[in-house]
Amino acid sequence: MNTRNLDSLSLIGRILIAILFWIGVSGKIANPAGTIGYIASAGLPLPSLAYAVSVFVELVLPILLVLGYRTRSSALILAVFTVVAAPFFHAQFGDMNQSTHFFKNLAIAGGLLQLTAFGGGSLSLDARSRR
Repeated sequence: MNTRNLDSLSLIGRILIAILFWIGVSGKIANPAGTIGYIASAGLPLPSLAYAVSVFVELVLPILLVLGYRTRSSALILAVFTVVAAPFFHAQFGDMNQSTHFFKNLAIAGGLLQLTAFGGGSLSLDARSRR
């Protein structure tokens, strides 16, 4: 596979990961009170602050991923966020749906760690700043 194809695949991968977070955050933005209540029911401290942080992380950092701006640090923060969220919100392993979501979170983190390791490729703002 040539470099142009690899760079295109990297961009497509960044877009697909971003879409996943944007879908998740849209529900949070549509129902802040319900989301804050859900965060509180998971036993997290400061649910309003956790809500604000999660909205920022899931809305802004995926934009940076798509643009390929600060790709490595954005991807790392998203990976940590995704792994930390898994045991709080998807640890009911007796429920196959929750178990699947738990392991999907880990798989998503794996993809984000690939971006952390290798960056956004030449179709990114990061690549332009290195020129």
